[in-house]
Amino acid sequence: MFSPDKAFSGYSVDDIAHARAFYAQTLGMTVTENEMGFLNLHLTSGGVIMVYGKDDHTPASYTVLNFEVDDIDSAVADLNARGVVTKIYDDDTIPTDAQGIARGMGPAIAWFTDPAGNVLSVLQPD
Repeated sequence: MFSPDKAFSGYSVDDIAHARAFYAQTLGMTVTENEMGFLNLHLTSGGVIMVYGKDDHTPASYTVLNFEVDDIDSAVADLNARGVVTKIYDDDTIPTDAQGIARGMGPAIAWFTDPAGNVLSVLQPD
């Protein structure tokens, strides 16, 4: 019988070792490896996101993972201090400030990429 109770999301990367280091060391997430050699990113809320290696990986051009934060400015400053670049959009399609934060179009949000080029974000709800 189908049940959505145990659903999870997943996306690919081009290098599992680089992904493990980024998610565990740079972002401070708990990361484990499953029996297939895929990474499990453990969320403090109890959810798990699967990250798998793919030789012909193409980075997602959309946001694959959002991190909700209470203070976008502090979160961006913290990420920047860890070496994460949050100013990834320089064109007028998504206007952002000097820290890469888009404001006034819904929740304040800043995007960044993982080592495989997948787009992630931190966002502060309204």
